[in-house]
Amino acid sequence: MAVVSKARDRLLLFGAAFLFSTGGAAIKACSLGSWQIAGFRSGIAAVTLWILLPQARRGWTWRTIVIGSAYAATLTLFVLANKLTTSANTIFLQSTAPLYLLLLGPLALREPIRRVDVIVITAVGAGALLLLCGAQRAGSTAPDPRLGNWLALSSGLTWALTLTGLRWVGKRSESAEPLSATLIAGNFIAFAVCLPMAIPMARIARLDILVLLYLGVFQIGLGYIALTYSIRRVPGLEASTLLLLEPVFNPVWTWLVHGEQPGEFAMLGGFLIIVATLAGTWWQTRVEQRVAV
Repeated sequence: MAVVSKARDRLLLFGAAFLFSTGGAAIKACSLGSWQIAGFRSGIAAVTLWILLPQARRGWTWRTIVIGSAYAATLTLFVLANKLTTSANTIFLQSTAPLYLLLLGPLALREPIRRVDVIVITAVGAGALLLLCGAQRAGSTAPDPRLGNWLALSSGLTWALTLTGLRWVGKRSESAEPLSATLIAGNFIAFAVCLPMAIPMARIARLDILVLLYLGVFQIGLGYIALTYSIRRVPGLEASTLLLLEPVFNPVWTWLVHGEQPGEFAMLGGFLIIVATLAGTWWQTRVEQRVAV
């Protein structure tokens, strides 16, 4: 039974990464505006999570709202960036979160910066510079790459703030409720903030409705439920490796669906960010194993 349970947890984590990776292609497939997609996606996701995670409806505190606000900003910035730049640039620049996490650790969690952290910060920073400074032409699926890149980079910061807040709360609670409550709060906040910019709106096409339902119910809702139930039981390095499938496959789905091709600088920058993140996680796991022994 233990083997079956571990296989199920890995499969759930893989499923979560797969669902997350489809976000860029789905967002670009919707003809609605950025604020409309961001608002209605989060509104549908909030209702989905509220129904499927009853344990997360109670015990909300001011921390839930604060961390949820950072998560709401991440959700919104991700959609805004996807509509302006390529999916590759969006997900790679959001993946710079480890850069901010290493800098926020000493301030919020009193975690020291080690020599290996400096190497990771340098590599992730170099990857971000390649993405921001690399030549990229505007196209039908990326009409304003420069602005989109900066919004995507900002989403990396807000995601790092979200993770830092969850880690801070997690040190005071061993249950998964803080994560679940933050997911619901963040989506409700994102919906409320985006709604004034989302209306009035013209008639919605059937395809747009289907895309919004997919994004809210599956890409966010079921994706995060699968993540919530599996992440605590999968070893750290293995979990990080599986979740890196999101930035790897996100540009692939967008290329297959929309024919969007990221530039050479974007691919090189994304490669640096992914490898640095994976290497940093591997080193941290190795250190923790030595301490445990």
